[in-house]
Amino acid sequence: MSWNTFGRLLRVTTFGESHGPAIGAIVDGCPPGIPLSEDDIQPYLDRRRPGQSRFTTQRREADRVRILSGVFSDDVITEQVTTGTPIALLIENTDQRSKDYSEIRDRYRPGHADYTYEAKYGIRDYRGGGRASARETACRVAAGAVARRIIPQVEIRAALVQMGPHRINRDNWSWAEVDSNPFFCPDAEAVKVWEEYLDSIRKSGDSVGAVVEVIASGVPAGWGAPVYARLDQDIAAALMSIPAAKGVEIGAGFAAAAMTGSEAADEMYIHDGEVRFTKNNSGGILGGISSGQDIIARMAVKPTSSILVPRRTITRGREEAEVITKGRHDPCVGIRAVPVAEAMMALVLADHYLMHRGQTGRG
Repeated sequence: MSWNTFGRLLRVTTFGESHGPAIGAIVDGCPPGIPLSEDDIQPYLDRRRPGQSRFTTQRREADRVRILSGVFSDDVITEQVTTGTPIALLIENTDQRSKDYSEIRDRYRPGHADYTYEAKYGIRDYRGGGRASARETACRVAAGAVARRIIPQVEIRAALVQMGPHRINRDNWSWAEVDSNPFFCPDAEAVKVWEEYLDSIRKSGDSVGAVVEVIASGVPAGWGAPVYARLDQDIAAALMSIPAAKGVEIGAGFAAAAMTGSEAADEMYIHDGEVRFTKNNSGGILGGISSGQDIIARMAVKPTSSILVPRRTITRGREEAEVITKGRHDPCVGIRAVPVAEAMMALVLADHYLMHRGQTGRG
């Protein structure tokens, strides 16, 4: 019962540690006959890859993925396709610096899982946090790329909408801008502010939190299930499983608490024979089932706990001490959480698509 697997029909098991020889994922339950190659996965890993700007960790990992099983091609089937058997994905670690963590092997880092891991297992991998490291999220991104191939009719995109206290101006939202700056920010004006702000945070040895918004378009009405397999429930759980996530909201989220019923209700009408809604406070999900609107979720990410600012802590021997975490760390882990949020959304939606098809016979 290690809980390294998630999903119902589409099941993903990730493995490996931050400073081990490799990390990876086993994707089981993928239907057969779906075209899939390493080239379909690599672009998503490249978006999450570390060391691409001064605003992320300077650990240099190529994050090249290898498909070890679950696909097939020959002289007859010239395009490589899934076989319906487990798909094994492997990503080698090539730039570990375990020595950076030698000074904290006996000290618990405040905000990290050091103390709780040792309390549970009686042992911990202090080199970069082991399984608790955000390095594990590369496995999710690779698996999420497989999930996208199962539901190509769904477009999943995410953006950073807040860094520390600085929010975007939603009137400036441009998806084209998201991949044009190092923050996955949809507001070109906010980028300038964020650059100066994060530079000051980074140079002070501190870190800052962020909010990621992920939107799925093209999901038809009907995916999900009431009560115990609600679509919003599974999305929230998937996003909360991302390291450093501290809160998730769907649609209007916590803002709905300040609304009246007349303000919150997404009124409905018919346009050219199709169901339409006047608003989307529900975030595309009603009663745990998709409504056909865009599915919208936001995730709050806490500041990176590995910082150069001295913090009070205790040692394994229960002595009070001070700790500074050296090494290469993200001053804002929310930046690289953007493609991870997309991947988790893709995995949940692909899983619910397969469940919906299995129960109703419809896609």
